[in-house]
Amino acid sequence: MSIKLFSLSALPEGGAVSFSYKNQPAFAVKRDGEIFAYVNSCPHLGIPLEWQENNFLDDDGELIQCATHGALFLIETGECISGPCNGEHLQPININIIAQDVFAE
Repeated sequence: MSIKLFSLSALPEGGAVSFSYKNQPAFAVKRDGEIFAYVNSCPHLGIPLEWQENNFLDDDGELIQCATHGALFLIETGECISGPCNGEHLQPININIIAQDVFAE
């Protein structure tokens, strides 16, 4: 059974959007037309990543950044490449796009 997460119109290119997934905070980032979705929990402390609502990216919009300790994660894989959780990963969410909506698999 697919669960609708959000509408494609809520996620601009180069942006991020928050949503709830299985009663957990989650988010998605759109980069080069692809959407990457993760549980919103830093592997280091288990706390939400965003600075403000829907604000998950560094100043250049190139990496996901943890607001608490500045850890940096690759958008495409969720791998931490800098910070206290170096080498760990964000928990991915498998998604499908159907018409103009994004669903969890």
